[in-house]
Amino acid sequence: MIVEELRAVQRQYGFLPAEQLAALSKKIDVPVTRLHQVASFFPHFRLTPPPKADVRVCRDMSCHLKGADRLRANLERRFAGARKDEITIGGVSCLGQCDHAPACAVNDVIYGDLDETRVEEMILGVLSRGELPEPHHRFHKLQCASDPYDGGGERYAAVRKLVETRAFPAALEALKASGLRGLGGAGFPTATKWQAVKDQPGNEKYIVCNGDESEPGTFKDRFILTYVPHLTIEGMIVAGLITGARKGVLYIRHEYEHQIAICEEELLRCRRDGILGTRVLGSDLAFELEVFVSPGGYICGEESALLEAIEGKRAEPRNKPPFPGTNGLWNQPTVINNVETFALATAILSRGVDWYKAQGKNGSVGVKFVGVSGDVNSPGVFEVPMGTTYAELINSYAGGVDGGRELLAFAPSGPSSGYLPASMANLPLDWNAVAAAGSMVGSGAIVVCAEGRCMLDMALNAVRFYRNESCGKCVPCRMGSQKMVEMLTGWKEGRSREGDLTLLEELSTAMKLTSICGLGQVVPVPIASVLKHFPEVVNDHLQNKRCVAGVCFAGGRG
Repeated sequence: MIVEELRAVQRQYGFLPAEQLAALSKKIDVPVTRLHQVASFFPHFRLTPPPKADVRVCRDMSCHLKGADRLRANLERRFAGARKDEITIGGVSCLGQCDHAPACAVNDVIYGDLDETRVEEMILGVLSRGELPEPHHRFHKLQCASDPYDGGGERYAAVRKLVETRAFPAALEALKASGLRGLGGAGFPTATKWQAVKDQPGNEKYIVCNGDESEPGTFKDRFILTYVPHLTIEGMIVAGLITGARKGVLYIRHEYEHQIAICEEELLRCRRDGILGTRVLGSDLAFELEVFVSPGGYICGEESALLEAIEGKRAEPRNKPPFPGTNGLWNQPTVINNVETFALATAILSRGVDWYKAQGKNGSVGVKFVGVSGDVNSPGVFEVPMGTTYAELINSYAGGVDGGRELLAFAPSGPSSGYLPASMANLPLDWNAVAAAGSMVGSGAIVVCAEGRCMLDMALNAVRFYRNESCGKCVPCRMGSQKMVEMLTGWKEGRSREGDLTLLEELSTAMKLTSICGLGQVVPVPIASVLKHFPEVVNDHLQNKRCVAGVCFAGGRG
């Protein structure tokens, strides 16, 4: 309850006043030091009063490609003389609006498709009248092949069937036969995870949906929670019935206010219709589900850090083993899956394994939601057959590279996948094929870079994101990410030194082997991919002090 209580205080006062923290400490019988520990960790909480206009421009991947740095610099110049209690302008990590880049948050209200004039108007409106315009939710409804209820029919059919038949082993076998993997990035077999929790003794088990979605380029879950939230919710209920869990938590990032409201409304309908509660559809089966709103931070996407946040602690990853399947939420067996994984589990159990397998192409199986952003004409979320090539995703679905330019590079799954060159765009969206190419399908966050981009600059942008979002718990990640940012910044500014490449390799190895969680382990991936696929770019910076793209040094030369 700690996080929810802190959120309630901040909603009322705009920040967390010391006297209110003291009062909350007495109310919930938690030491005030513990409240400070939690509040100081999460970026959403403020311990001091905010200015009248707090402007945070997204600084990551897609927004970086769409001029966010220039937007922020121009705003800083425009309001250079303003008092700090009137206005602050700074950066913020990915806001989940990659298809509407550049984006920014003004007093925690998120806007996309921005230019300097529009942001300036909003700032002046806040300063003079205390008013902000309503954000426009620019969503484009697509036909959702995985929604078994898109053509009509009573929702929650998979839950109804399970309650009636109690065919839990058969449902697990169906998921196993489908080959469904976790679609948040790791790709772990879904049926194996559910089976492990089912086999654990005891009655106290949990189902947790990871809807944090904070990695740059990732916004597909926003689409799912907007248009087909019932699929994710049904998948969680089904997981609860199969594993014997009676409680579920849908964890959503706080930036997704619109989606939080949609999910809360859907849960109300479920309770009204008897889909949730102590007697699911009048049976002796019980399952309840609630939404937990994240107080922010990319590290919360790490499954054990997410559990710590729900428990009212700092979201620092746990040492493993044990794993959540045996010691998860409140130290009980817990299934943790992504929004898309639960949604497709519903589709498979409703439509059947044969339907799911028939959706793929070029020898691949199933469907995948992908988000394409960056240098493309029509960024957005697309539900596509597995096996679709990245060239098709970029050119046919996302309208091709913008400005009539050629494709230079693409990230198959945000910064954690690294960058692949245009020559590899004919790779299929396939787990094994992309892994064999040295990358990963991951969450399907495809970020496109057109010709004229500096890939060293893009690598630094990605590594800086990880540095900014490191929880700081382990030394390799905390210090290694900072050292890597300093080194790459030096390369961009003409301050490289002999032995840098050897030092980078040693640092990368140390981080991969000794970091507690995946964040520290993937910090080196962006620059490693650029060194592998674009060595001439790095050599030009190091040897010639030249940036052909004109991004680094002063106008391209040192």
